[in-house]
Amino acid sequence: MDMLEIMKKKEAYCSDHRDMPGELQKKAKMLCWRYNQTSPEEGDARAEILRELLGTCNPLTFIEPSFRCDYGFNIHTHGLTVINYNCVILDTSPVHIGENAFIAPGVCIACSGHSKDAAQRAAGIGTSAPVTIGRDVWIGANSTVCGGVSIGDGTIIGAGSVVTKDMPSGVIAAGNPCRVLRKVTEEDRCRITGEERG
Repeated sequence: MDMLEIMKKKEAYCSDHRDMPGELQKKAKMLCWRYNQTSPEEGDARAEILRELLGTCNPLTFIEPSFRCDYGFNIHTHGLTVINYNCVILDTSPVHIGENAFIAPGVCIACSGHSKDAAQRAAGIGTSAPVTIGRDVWIGANSTVCGGVSIGDGTIIGAGSVVTKDMPSGVIAAGNPCRVLRKVTEEDRCRITGEERG
């Protein structure tokens, strides 16, 4: 099995940095650079670049520059996806983003890591594990989602959180490390100004 096949699998893996597909990373860096130079009025150009960059790009994928990723082909959007400013996705493994996902400014999704052994780390041995973000998830500003994590449908991750383990569906979770605070309830519905009450 070649490195590209390993990278696209759902399983975690360890690798030598020399085995990683450098040419594909260069391509992603160039596409991100082009994307980040577009003006707010160039919606069609942005959409075209995202279709070339991402592995699966739902037409309702909206990413505000600046955006960076390692490879792009391992990022999959499955419905409305809103990614705000300064997001980084280190997609050395698959990253699946469910529909109606809202990812706030400064979020980092990091599949990749380094060996815990100092000698291996210095030699360029790395780790990687996939990330799955469910439907209707909101990830707050400046949060980090680590490799191997799944976030359940309808869950909210509070700003500044570090998500190191799976989060269930329908909860509000926050902190470092991120932990469940409570369930999302009917009480969390906003009362819109001017809306009829009854």
